[in-house]
Amino acid sequence: MADPSTKAPDPMDVALGAAVRLRRRTIGMSQEALADQCGVSFQQIQKYENGANRISFSRLVQIARALQCRVIDLMDVLDGPDREPAGDLDLLTRMRTPGALELLAAYEQMTPEARTSLVTLLRAVTAPGSIVGGRSRQIVA
Repeated sequence: MADPSTKAPDPMDVALGAAVRLRRRTIGMSQEALADQCGVSFQQIQKYENGANRISFSRLVQIARALQCRVIDLMDVLDGPDREPAGDLDLLTRMRTPGALELLAAYEQMTPEARTSLVTLLRAVTAPGSIVGGRSRQIVA
């Protein structure tokens, strides 16, 4: 039998936590502020956002209220008939990368020409064998 303390978080718990984090950061709320509104520690919010701890339904309702959204807005990524869940999970996982939200906010402010130049630069520095030695990932403009 596997040791429960070493068990990896369930992908659904990770996705729900990522959705909470994305919404919290989108509205500019700190983990501490969310924790205060929900009556838990900021460490507990961290665990929810990382998928390390499961979010009970009653806690999810509290979190949604604190984040000024509906529960379904947070859970929408988990099940959608007209969407590919794996793609949504991948997007949320990528949005958890440190700096991703800041980069996206800056990207939104750029002109289309500047966006094209930035994507070209990123493709060059992340290509296999580049001087920077980035990981090989496809970047879609």
